[in-house]
Amino acid sequence: IFEALHTAGGVLSYGIPEFRLPKEGVVKKEVAALEKLGVKIELNSVIGQLYTVDELLEEEGFDAVFVGTGAGLPHFMDIPGENLNGVYSANEFLTRCNLMKAYRFPESLTPLFVGKRAAVVGGGNVAIDAARVSMRCGADAVAMYCLEQPDEMPALPEEIAEAQEDGVTINNGWGPAAIETTEDGRVRGVTFKRCTQVFDENKRFSPRYDETDTVFVEADNVVLSIGQSIEWGNLLEGEAVELGRGKGAVADPKTYQTAQPDIFVGGDVYTGPSFVINAIAAGHEAAVSLHRFV
Repeated sequence: IFEALHTAGGVLSYGIPEFRLPKEGVVKKEVAALEKLGVKIELNSVIGQLYTVDELLEEEGFDAVFVGTGAGLPHFMDIPGENLNGVYSANEFLTRCNLMKAYRFPESLTPLFVGKRAAVVGGGNVAIDAARVSMRCGADAVAMYCLEQPDEMPALPEEIAEAQEDGVTINNGWGPAAIETTEDGRVRGVTFKRCTQVFDENKRFSPRYDETDTVFVEADNVVLSIGQSIEWGNLLEGEAVELGRGKGAVADPKTYQTAQPDIFVGGDVYTGPSFVINAIAAGHEAAVSLHRFV
């Protein structure tokens, strides 16, 4: 396994908060079980920079490769104030907290600023995680703002209920227009505009806004959780793998084999952003196919 970060486990380590998935008690035990089986894990190894997949196959002696690099590139909205101090993508915010243990600063080397008033933009499960982590990192008030109405939110109903039990308030039907700044360049708050439609008649994402209906919300920091996408970089340079919708790899849905027979894929890099359990299932099923191939 070539792992880009300094800890194995992927999103289980950096994305899912400790209170939902204990790292010592669950994730590290799972990784240790793999190592006991004989799996070698190379940490701090960014494939596409250290090696290309072609080099793994042609020069490093591997017979086949499984690519499960996920969809880790955060989306932004290109609104005023996105680059202010105190604005995080959910990916960065959760990674700093979960993997870098920023909540222990200065004992840990990575700081994490969470003010007394935190605003989280988004309505999915990742936004829920960011909001609940903010509460646990010392915020007095955490408010989520999402385009969707309650019955349209992508977050699971049980996740929404647990966030509300933690004290998170959820405001539906609002999208950010601008992040406002203080004189010294920090976040002062967010101006939101009313969202009148999220999806069109064909259920495609097509938001519309009432630009005259706005509200200003005071906030010390803002976490943006508005989606993620796949970033291949140089990973597939020279390969015959085909990319489809959302830059996801095209593969046989039963075998996870791509157009290049010795490359298999699974997880978000194949399906787009989805649930961890689906990626785990893809790993199991693709392993059987890969074994048959080699």
